[in-house]
Amino acid sequence: MHLAIIVIGRNEGERLRACLGSLGDRAAETVYVDSGSTDGSVALARSRGAEVVELERTTPFTAALARNAGWEHARRLHGEPRTVLFIDGDCSLAAGWIEAALEELEAHPQAAVVCGRRRERHPEASVFNRLCDMEWDTPLGEAQACGGDALFRGRALAEVGGFDPTMIAGEEPELCYRLRAAGWTVRRIDAEMTLHDAAITRPSQWWRRARRSGHAAAELARRHPVLGRSDRQRTRSSLAWACACAGAPVALLVGLLAAPAAWRSWGLLPAGLCLLLAAQFLRIRSLRRARGDSGADARTFAFWCLAAKFPEALGWWTYTLGHLRGKPARLIEYKHADLDDGEPKAP
Repeated sequence: MHLAIIVIGRNEGERLRACLGSLGDRAAETVYVDSGSTDGSVALARSRGAEVVELERTTPFTAALARNAGWEHARRLHGEPRTVLFIDGDCSLAAGWIEAALEELEAHPQAAVVCGRRRERHPEASVFNRLCDMEWDTPLGEAQACGGDALFRGRALAEVGGFDPTMIAGEEPELCYRLRAAGWTVRRIDAEMTLHDAAITRPSQWWRRARRSGHAAAELARRHPVLGRSDRQRTRSSLAWACACAGAPVALLVGLLAAPAAWRSWGLLPAGLCLLLAAQFLRIRSLRRARGDSGADARTFAFWCLAAKFPEALGWWTYTLGHLRGKPARLIEYKHADLDDGEPKAP
């Protein structure tokens, strides 16, 4: 089999319809993996001619588990595929992407995975959607990792055993780190790849997504001390800023209560912190401007990047505590209003 297409989803509704529709005739060559949907996704996929795999509800759902299940199903049906395209059910494939990615793999024999430009379908709907669109605009050429939508070389994927199904987030960079350690490369090309629907309209959704990101960075830093250096730096940054912002007011209050006469010197703490925050804000804004962002977008990105330090630090804490206790992590979902950390809310 030359190409296997694996679509994963969980209650994506019309987003899944758009996803399968974007595949055109290839929808009949697709394996759709469903993680406990209750919105008719399974019936929709079957009506489009896709092979359907329904994950067992007794096993905790993860995107990594779903992708592996689809890949294994395609191998059983058609043998080892030369290439594997993974696409999330909330994404629509751009015309010409498969051909462009295949051409890149042919041109670079050491490339294990090719990704392109993922865009947000409704960046104007909320500031959080806009942030997602900006976040996915990463540098071209040899990359550190890919996201959930990417074209893999089947041989490379088999060599490292696919995704780690125990990871609730960050499974794509974790796989890419193992591929790079085995001598493969990851490439990002200047081509439209997918149109994504983040559907983040509430601050609570943004908070969960940022907390999940912090959880992923903490786990990647522990698993890959060398290749995960940037994840370790990100974790340290989140912890430092979160502790500083939370600790400075407490230190000020304690100082004022302990030595009221020294209020002037203790008052330098919040003033110094504000200066540090302002400097960091200006640094991030400058970096985004250098990448071509408008002034408004650069300011927005800088503000929310700093604000994310708090939920990211919380993600580090929950991961670290769970790891020390030997407890498996629970899925952190942000998209569906009826879910709380992957578990259905009580009626």
